[in-house]
Amino acid sequence: MFGQDIGIDLGTATVIAYIKGKGIVLREPSVVAVNNTTNEVLAVGHEARRMLGRTPGNIVATRPLKDGVISDYTVTEKMLKYFISKIGGKFLFSPRIMICIPSQVTEVEKKAVIDAASNAGARKVYLIEEPIAAAIGAGIDISKPCGNMIVDIGGGTTDIAVISLGGSVVSSSIKVAGDKFDEAIVRFIKRKYNVMIGERTAEDLKVNVGCVYPKMQDVEMDIRGRDLITGLPKTLTIYSSEMMEALEEPVNMIVDAVHSVLEKTPPELAADISDRGIYMTGGGCLIDGLDKLLQERTGINVMIAEDAVSCVALGTGKALDNLDTIDRK
Repeated sequence: MFGQDIGIDLGTATVIAYIKGKGIVLREPSVVAVNNTTNEVLAVGHEARRMLGRTPGNIVATRPLKDGVISDYTVTEKMLKYFISKIGGKFLFSPRIMICIPSQVTEVEKKAVIDAASNAGARKVYLIEEPIAAAIGAGIDISKPCGNMIVDIGGGTTDIAVISLGGSVVSSSIKVAGDKFDEAIVRFIKRKYNVMIGERTAEDLKVNVGCVYPKMQDVEMDIRGRDLITGLPKTLTIYSSEMMEALEEPVNMIVDAVHSVLEKTPPELAADISDRGIYMTGGGCLIDGLDKLLQERTGINVMIAEDAVSCVALGTGKALDNLDTIDRK
């Protein structure tokens, strides 16, 4: 098998891999369980995610990426190695890999990604900015001289960019996204009910009843946590109206960031955006009512891309077609 080209969306919450000619071949949580005594990796992906918050002392289930960048280098490398071998088995030639990164990362953070992928078995590593990959994945033709605005809300970062002629004109990346939503929910439940819940329960709440815009009817969900006063397990019923209150702060930060990017956008491109609307991608944009809220605050039409969760990976995959051109340059 001649070294395949692989596109990887190395997300804080999920790793999605795309192989040229095959499409998306892997979608796993970016969680790794490591035995601290022997330093060996016990589980990666779905299996490791089931262990989050449920491990004995010597085993740690961690997420090696924090806020969109690598926080634990060795574990990230092991995770990439595992995923690459899972996708391709044994390669005759090492694959060329394109990885997407948040738009505002430092040179040191870029180097960490390149090194981790090279050590995990890549022949050559290319980087692509997340908003650009998301725009390509959403089916926008970014090569034309007109402005498109992309808001990509992932697990660790929200990337906002105005793209024209294949590059980003104005961009911003804030460390407020899916994970911060979960943290806000944990804090809210603790403050209001004196009950401690885990991050997985918070995520279930966010997915099932989370909303950021008033709903016609309230939805409810039962959860279990630990009562901080008695120390015993307790069951609560949480309503979507409470979720709106819990998520108000992180959501406002995202709306403000979109606002400030619009303020810095050149007038010609701003006119294009008001015609064409704002595109939202990434798993975080699927929270109920976020598109309505953004539309209300900016006065611009907001669309959620088809298959929003996979947009970045699909875009990275489509960008693989241009690798030979990049190589020639």
